[in-house]
Amino acid sequence: MKNIVLIGFMGSGKSTVGRGLAKRLGYRFIDTDYAIEEVTGLTVEQIFHKHGVKRFRGEEALLVSKLASKENLVIATGGGLVLNPENVKKLRENGVLVSLEASAGVICKRVRSKRTRPLLAKGNLQEKVERLLAERKEAYQVAELAVNTDDLSPEKIVNIIYRYLVERGVVRERN
Repeated sequence: MKNIVLIGFMGSGKSTVGRGLAKRLGYRFIDTDYAIEEVTGLTVEQIFHKHGVKRFRGEEALLVSKLASKENLVIATGGGLVLNPENVKKLRENGVLVSLEASAGVICKRVRSKRTRPLLAKGNLQEKVERLLAERKEAYQVAELAVNTDDLSPEKIVNIIYRYLVERGVVRERN
């Protein structure tokens, strides 16, 4: 069965929804940021600080190459993973891309306590989030389904995605 690939900005709910969706489908859950930390032995913050964004994006590309050939995964991607068109191409080969969207205000509330995220570490949080959302808007439009997570519980989001996958014949309905 195809993989389900959750894309979107940090704080949009990819990890939380991904875990719930994986459980609902009986799939394995992979968070790309955590998988990279496991492989490298460094946190995302350490990779950015010691080696820069280019190295981190390289690690993402290597991981995508490994995951793209697997099946029955729910993959929560890092917010910038889809900025590389090659990553998108590989993930689409055996995956359904679902974009989780949230407004800048909601994202700020969700990530305010997580200022260790390299792209948000310094400066005005609201301005950075708005700028990055605008820059990445087009990149997130590669998904075949988009769900705004602002006012929905993770369970409702899982149900929306699940219904979509059943209706499209991607997965069989489970009791």
